[in-house]
Amino acid sequence: MAELNIVLVEPEIPQNTGNIARTCAATGARLHIVKPMGFTPTDKHLKRAGLDYWYLLDISYYDDLQDFFEKNQDGSFFYFSTKAPQKYTDIEYPDKCFIVFGKETKGLPEKLLFENPESTVRIPMISQARSLNLSNAAAIAAYEVLRQWDFPSLQNNGKLREYDWSDCPSL
Repeated sequence: MAELNIVLVEPEIPQNTGNIARTCAATGARLHIVKPMGFTPTDKHLKRAGLDYWYLLDISYYDDLQDFFEKNQDGSFFYFSTKAPQKYTDIEYPDKCFIVFGKETKGLPEKLLFENPESTVRIPMISQARSLNLSNAAAIAAYEVLRQWDFPSLQNNGKLREYDWSDCPSL
C-alpha cells in the first residue's frame, strides 16, 4: 500500500491541526507534528475539529525538525510554501512521500526552502491573497498526491440510502 505522510512544522492553531488530522484519518495518511506546538494535544478545539476519527489516526510527534529528519531519512520530502518557485501539480509524488507545511504565521524556514528548490512547491492563488488556510492547503496537496496514485485503498464510489446506482438508467 502506498504511504502518504502529512507533516506540520510548529502548528499554532488547534482547529487547523484537527481538520488536518481528520483528512489524514479519512485518507489513511500518517500525521507528523514537529514541536513546538501552539496548543496541547488535549486541546478541546483540536479534538472537536477531528470529531470522532481520532481512533483512525496514525500520529507521530518530534522535538524539532532535526529530530524529524533523523527519524524519516528514507522519505521524499515536498515543501509547500507561498514562496515556492513551482506549482504543486508540476511534481510527480513517489510512494513514501512527505508533504510538509509550516506554521500558520511564518510558514517553513526559508533556508530549508532555498536548499530544496526542486521539491518546494506552491498552490497558485491571486497575487493579492497572502495564503490559503493551512488545513485547506493540506487537503488540496493530499488529494493531488492520492489522485496521482489513483486513490489507493480509498472507496471510490458512494451509496445512496434509498436507491441503488445500478438501477440508474443514465449510468
